Amino acid sequence: MLGEPLQECGTDPVTGFHRDGCCSWDYRDPGSHTVCVVVTTDFLRFQRNSGNDLTTPIPEIGFPGLGPGDRWCVVARRWMQAYLMGYPAPVVLSGTNRKALEVIPLDALREHAVDVPDDLSMLDLG
Repeated sequence: MLGEPLQECGTDPVTGFHRDGCCSWDYRDPGSHTVCVVVTTDFLRFQRNSGNDLTTPIPEIGFPGLGPGDRWCVVARRWMQAYLMGYPAPVVLSGTNRKALEVIPLDALREHAVDVPDDLSMLDLG
């Protein structure tokens, strides 16, 4: 996203479709878990109220349950839904996969980015 190789999103808890800490895109991932976020209470509450409970652990699929401050790869369209309703989680651009741009405008991601460089010419806008 920032014109550099995809950076790790989070390892405590370990995130990513492959549980490797990265928001890598994989054609086998129907949700496109490509947006690296820092989850907030409001984002978690909105997700739960939208039928996507991210706080309750599901050990059988390796999901630990999330709390405010956790970094997690979220589904692009779920982030966009939260954005449109006024509950977006902060985005870590360096850990967000370019594939997310198929669903989310770059300006929306940048608006909520927590790792925007001082020199915006570093952003790969192509």
